[in-house]
Amino acid sequence: MKKNAVLYILLFFLIGVNGFFLYNYIGKPDTEKESRPKNPMDFVIEQLEFDSEQMQKIELLNREHHHKMMRIRNDKKELKDALFNSISNSAIDENYVDSITTLIGEKEKMRDVATYYHFKKIQEICNDKQKEIFKEIINEALHKAGRREHGPPPHRREDGRFPPPPPL
Repeated sequence: MKKNAVLYILLFFLIGVNGFFLYNYIGKPDTEKESRPKNPMDFVIEQLEFDSEQMQKIELLNREHHHKMMRIRNDKKELKDALFNSISNSAIDENYVDSITTLIGEKEKMRDVATYYHFKKIQEICNDKQKEIFKEIINEALHKAGRREHGPPPHRREDGRFPPPPPL
């Protein structure tokens, strides 16, 4: 009977552990959805509390902007493909490389200009209170983007001070 008791305890333990793992793995899709980054416009819409008329205008603006961004992204991808497909050529044509990279830069400029005017159109839809909130959201997003471009902030020393900046 004692041997069976140990086996039953072990069996219940294994069933419990398996149940725990099944619960965690079956529950993963929901947690993955939560951990996935939200659409930034959802955050903006939530913060600005648009009414139904504003929402209709925003949805139209977002659709137009998305299509414009997709065209620019596809054009830029084609240019980059053309540039890097020429990498195996034995002779390097500096003019070709220069012209392709200039075109890629122009596409990037088009993307930034389109984004600027998209935000400008969103701001025009806002009332005065929403405009102030929108301005704060944009400024905060720009500051966060600037930090990402330059890497993480430096770690503090043991004495609590930051290290000196790197030489220029």
